Amino acid sequence: MLKRHLAMLMVTLLATLPLAGLAQEQAPTEAQDKDVRSAQVIEPELDRRNIKIPRIKAKDLEFGPYYGVYSAEDFGSAQLYGARIAYHVSEDIFFEGAYGISTVTDRLFRGLTPTGIFLNEVEDLTYYSVSVGYNFFPGEVFLTKQRAMTSAVYVIGGIGNTKFAEENRATVNFGIGIRMLPTDWLGIHIDMRDNIFESDILGVTKTTNNFEMHAGITIYF
Repeated sequence: MLKRHLAMLMVTLLATLPLAGLAQEQAPTEAQDKDVRSAQVIEPELDRRNIKIPRIKAKDLEFGPYYGVYSAEDFGSAQLYGARIAYHVSEDIFFEGAYGISTVTDRLFRGLTPTGIFLNEVEDLTYYSVSVGYNFFPGEVFLTKQRAMTSAVYVIGGIGNTKFAEENRATVNFGIGIRMLPTDWLGIHIDMRDNIFESDILGVTKTTNNFEMHAGITIYF
């Protein structure tokens, strides 16, 4: 009888051993999963900087003066003074009105003709234009490693009028420029343009190309 009870006890012990081993295997697995979940919650501590980037404003006005050089075909180059006002329809398209003042001289012709080409050796030249521009290649101009200005290269073209030697000449202009914004209210422009009109002042009617290059500042308001 005793042997029978011992045999049943051995069978019971052998049956419970796999369950105990399974419980021991599951306990570490759950602990490991908890550690993994805790590790995933940890976020790196980053030192974030607040950066304020000036942008070219849309639907806004800008106005300002410019200064440069105007080269009138056949009559040399002279200083150029002008002013522009622009209205930004969107971040890409803007309309511009400009007015410029320069001079032309017939000094080179004074030795070839008794009276020269003009009534006076130096004559005033004025022009105005209405143009449309398109911004492309938006980006930044880096002044230093840590200092940059928002910028955009633009193409521009339009129509207007040029007057010198008491005559008005219908003018077409086109060119390219770059606008840089040190702040969100101040712009810096550098432009190159060709002013095209017909002239017969030398006795032959021809199409002339009159280049200008100028730099200026504008204020947004």
